[in-house]
Amino acid sequence: MGGIFCIQGRYISLGILSHPSSTHTNRWEQEGAGGPTDMAHRIHMLGTGNAFLPHGRHHSFAMFDRRHIIDAPPTALAGLRRNGVDVSTIETVFITHVHGDHVFGFPFLLLERKYISDRDGTKPLTVVGTPFVKERLTHICQLAFPGSLESMLEHVTWVMDDVGRLPDGWAWERFEVHHEDAVEPHGYRFEHDDGASFVHSGDSGPCEPLYDAIERSALAILEMGFPDWVPSTHHHKPGDVRALAERCSTPLGITHTYIDDTSPHPTVLESQFPEFPDHVVHLSDGALFEWVGDLWELVES
Repeated sequence: MGGIFCIQGRYISLGILSHPSSTHTNRWEQEGAGGPTDMAHRIHMLGTGNAFLPHGRHHSFAMFDRRHIIDAPPTALAGLRRNGVDVSTIETVFITHVHGDHVFGFPFLLLERKYISDRDGTKPLTVVGTPFVKERLTHICQLAFPGSLESMLEHVTWVMDDVGRLPDGWAWERFEVHHEDAVEPHGYRFEHDDGASFVHSGDSGPCEPLYDAIERSALAILEMGFPDWVPSTHHHKPGDVRALAERCSTPLGITHTYIDDTSPHPTVLESQFPEFPDHVVHLSDGALFEWVGDLWELVES
């Protein structure tokens, strides 16, 4: 895996993520870099598992710059807690689609803010998604805690545009992907004013809108929800990831996986990782990317 991580007190350099248009090589280069700086952009993978929760993994869940999260899975609050994140500091929730493993944690985030971290209701929260997202999130909040979250929902700013900008310099574009139509599946591409960029696939099988966004970006957080033997095109499988890796040199961080992380317990489905090209890394919960100059570095794997 790329990046710098600590083993028994020693920092091991395993490489840097490079933008396809960079002068650096488009692989996990054998170069080190310094530790995180306060101003660096960061992408934290607070969860990397699919809906079935393989051993050692929460549901797939990403946070960037400790302000913005992508989806709100059932394990979202647990993921924020175990990484020391004050829930009230989350400013934006980007929703990719409304399957339960991506949104059923949303009521708990609102409940926590109301009764614990933002009792005065002074911290703004924006949700980016389609009108269908607003409808579904409102409904699940009413089901989860009837009569308790209406005031919180009234203070949410709902943004339904396909493109937009955040006050801190991040711009987003939302695009349709190949998944179950009933949940309105989308991916997102993010780009900052300073040039940092990345894609989050949401849940999707191979499709051109997603691949076009990936080819224009410095990093892709890509789902791999199924093994090769499952007869479905709604998720990436190892063979699909290999084909994409041969097509483009954008570094790929694999999430939403069906594969167990290290565990003493009996295997849920599979525990062996596929072999991929060097610019593909299978992420674990807690993985951390940092933007260094013109590329993403995997600081913790």
